[in-house]
Amino acid sequence: MTEIKSDLVLIHKSAEDIFNFLSNFDNFGKLMPEQVINWKSSTDSCSFTIKGMADIALKTSEKIPHSKIVWSTDGKAPFDFTLSSILSDQKENQTQTQIILHADLSPMLKMMAMRPLGNFVNLLVNKLKEVIESPNL
Repeated sequence: MTEIKSDLVLIHKSAEDIFNFLSNFDNFGKLMPEQVINWKSSTDSCSFTIKGMADIALKTSEKIPHSKIVWSTDGKAPFDFTLSSILSDQKENQTQTQIILHADLSPMLKMMAMRPLGNFVNLLVNKLKEVIESPNL
C-alpha cells in the first residue's frame, strides 16, 4: 500500500469545526480542483469525474470525533484507496491538519501517479485552510 501525505497545515479553526465541515460530503465538494466535474454528494458519500481520467465514488468509512475521518472508495475508482484527514488541536482555534492517501497502486501506476497524487492531497489540505478560514463560512 502506497502512502502519500500532504504537508502539515495549521488551520485557524478548532478541530471540532474542521471535523464537522469534513463530515459532510456536501462541504467536501468545495475543496475539489477544477478538473473535477459531475459532482454529486450526500452527507456520507459522493461521486465525481476527473476530466479525461476516471469516475470515482467515495464513502465515509470511519469517524473519530474531532481527530480523524477516513473516506474509502465505493465501487467506482481506477484503484482502491482511502483518504484520511488527521486533525490535532494545537492551541485555542488552531488545528494541525494533514490529509493522507493510502492507495493500492501497481509499480507502474505508482511511478506515474506519485506526483499528481501528492499534488492532489496538498491541494485538498490547502483549499481546506482557505475555505474554512474564510469569513463567509
